[in-house]
Amino acid sequence: MGRGKIEIKKIENPTNRQVTYSKRRTGIMKKAKELTVLCDAEVSIIMFSSTGKFSEYCSPSTDTKKIFDRYQQVSGTNLWSAQYERMQNNLNHLKQINRNLRREIRQRMGEGLDGKDIEELRGLEQNLDEALKVVRNRKYHVISTQTDTYKKKLKNSQEAHRNLLHELEMRDDHPVYGFIEDEPTSYEGALALANGGAHMYSFRVQPSQPNLHGMRYGSHDLRLG
Repeated sequence: MGRGKIEIKKIENPTNRQVTYSKRRTGIMKKAKELTVLCDAEVSIIMFSSTGKFSEYCSPSTDTKKIFDRYQQVSGTNLWSAQYERMQNNLNHLKQINRNLRREIRQRMGEGLDGKDIEELRGLEQNLDEALKVVRNRKYHVISTQTDTYKKKLKNSQEAHRNLLHELEMRDDHPVYGFIEDEPTSYEGALALANGGAHMYSFRVQPSQPNLHGMRYGSHDLRLG
């Protein structure tokens, strides 16, 4: 039993339509390749599915542009004239914008003002004043931001300085370690050390055991230089 004849009309079911397209596209591509090999023909096929998917085939002996050029020669039509005209119009428009911008830049620099009437010069002056205000506000904003940053850095440095002084004072009050009497006072020594002083202070061990208080070391006191 042979296959039934399929009515040629749009397939309403999207899934069935896509399946049919994929199968027939494969068949068309196969036939195009066979024509290229068997008949030495130059074949170019371009297809877009209903979902916008692009597919193409072109004989290995040529390319799509050459096929288009030959088509134009044979048919006498110009496929690129409309596109070229649109591109030319767009180019001219961009050139005009560029000329206007360059003229405006020269005028803002005080050049090319010949032929300007009083109203045009007044408008240019107002534009320059507004631009100057924007630049000045931006400058003040940058200065304010940098000042706040420097203030925060200075505050952190002062806090670190106070912590270092406090740590040195706590070390001076320790019952075992302390500054010896022949050096500057503990606070002055701590202050000098916190401020980057180059003095080296000597420390001695204060015995904390009662039975060691009566022992004399004389010149053999333990000192750290």
